[in-house]
Amino acid sequence: MTRINESDEEMIEAFRGLGVSRNLATTIAYLKNVDEASSQDIEMNTGLRQPEVSVAMRSMRKNNWIEESSKKLNGKGRPTKIYSLAAPLNKIVRHFEEKVKEENDARITLVKRLRSLSKD
Repeated sequence: MTRINESDEEMIEAFRGLGVSRNLATTIAYLKNVDEASSQDIEMNTGLRQPEVSVAMRSMRKNNWIEESSKKLNGKGRPTKIYSLAAPLNKIVRHFEEKVKEENDARITLVKRLRSLSKD
């Protein structure tokens, strides 16, 4: 059973500093350590609640960062969804790097505009 460790906490805090939600940052940090995990595995090992995991998975699915499969466990009921990272961690980090660059470029443009407007 893999749990979030000190190094993972550091990664989560770095993601959080970039404005990434705690749910998404924690889920990424957990999934990088395992080959595959169910929502329940993620919940139990990260302290996230089921709705928080679902929100994180929605975001990861939208960005094509996870693969999903279904596994029938213990006979009855619906199959359990199993998740694994489909994108390497550096690709995920690059996504946030590009987002930060875009935001900073937009801010610089605004500062330049303010400069031009403030000239007497």
